Amino acid sequence: MPVATPIDFESIFQLAPIGMCVSQNRRISACNRALASMFGYQQEDLVGQSFLILYPSPDEFERTGARIEPIINATGTYSDERIMKRANQELFWCHVTGRSLNPANAHASGIWTFDDLSAKRKVSQELSTREREIAALLAEGQTSKLIARNLHLSPRTIEMHRSKLMKKLNATTSSDLINKLLRIN
Repeated sequence: MPVATPIDFESIFQLAPIGMCVSQNRRISACNRALASMFGYQQEDLVGQSFLILYPSPDEFERTGARIEPIINATGTYSDERIMKRANQELFWCHVTGRSLNPANAHASGIWTFDDLSAKRKVSQELSTREREIAALLAEGQTSKLIARNLHLSPRTIEMHRSKLMKKLNATTSSDLINKLLRIN
């Protein structure tokens, strides 16, 4: 009977075709080459850094963390598509999936994957921080009412931002807006 070769998990982590990292308290404890390359950093420049470095703004970092916490505490996992920021300040759409390694505390430790969607979806650079956040939630299929509840805003405020998004993206209907946000051809 052949002897099984031991699995080299470090090599698997480093050579994975998708960005991956391990986090503790929203800081990067370890990351693979794909993650560093995607964001335009060297691996050693990311290790020990707060995830804040990967977000377009401190507000988006804080609000995303607050949005993730109850979901990951309840289910253990979280996934969304959001706008992230490369080292050169370029904004891009990214699919992010994570799993908490501590069921009692969502941000204590986790494993995260990042998939660059920029080849499929382009970011409109003229959007405000709040518009980017609302655009990401609309792209997930959330209604204005649900977005308002999740962001602790009034539905009228969300509708105002949706209207601004439609004007900025030259969308004529809600479905046209979603298509433009998703860059569906």
